[in-house]
Amino acid sequence: MPQYDLYHNEVKNALVKDGWVITDDPFTLEYKGLRLYADLGAEKLLSAEKMLQKIVIEIKVFNSPSLITELEKTLGQYSIYLSVLKRINPERKLYLAITETVYIDFFQKPAIQDILSDQQINYLIFDPNQEVIVQWIN
Repeated sequence: MPQYDLYHNEVKNALVKDGWVITDDPFTLEYKGLRLYADLGAEKLLSAEKMLQKIVIEIKVFNSPSLITELEKTLGQYSIYLSVLKRINPERKLYLAITETVYIDFFQKPAIQDILSDQQINYLIFDPNQEVIVQWIN
């Protein structure tokens, strides 16, 4: 079983506060003999559309000495998860969960913005202290 990220429970609590039902903890991705674990799977009924929205969350802390190395690993992991998810569970949308501080202090740097603009990443920005979702970015 994978080890929980530092903010695992905070993100889980933020999702529940936002009306999500946690369906998988962790979310297992199995494909042709490959087994990977994203942090969380969740569902929410969208009342206006009467549709069930399904998501997978991968939480990243960005607390290593090299944020660029952390970004490289994160982009690779996100890309692999997205590729497998499209094949086994295409109705689920993948989100990268990062703290508001990391989003503001690192992800908003111009060079990082340019790099990330080439990627197809959905973000869940959260406040770990308040255990709330600050912003969803698609």
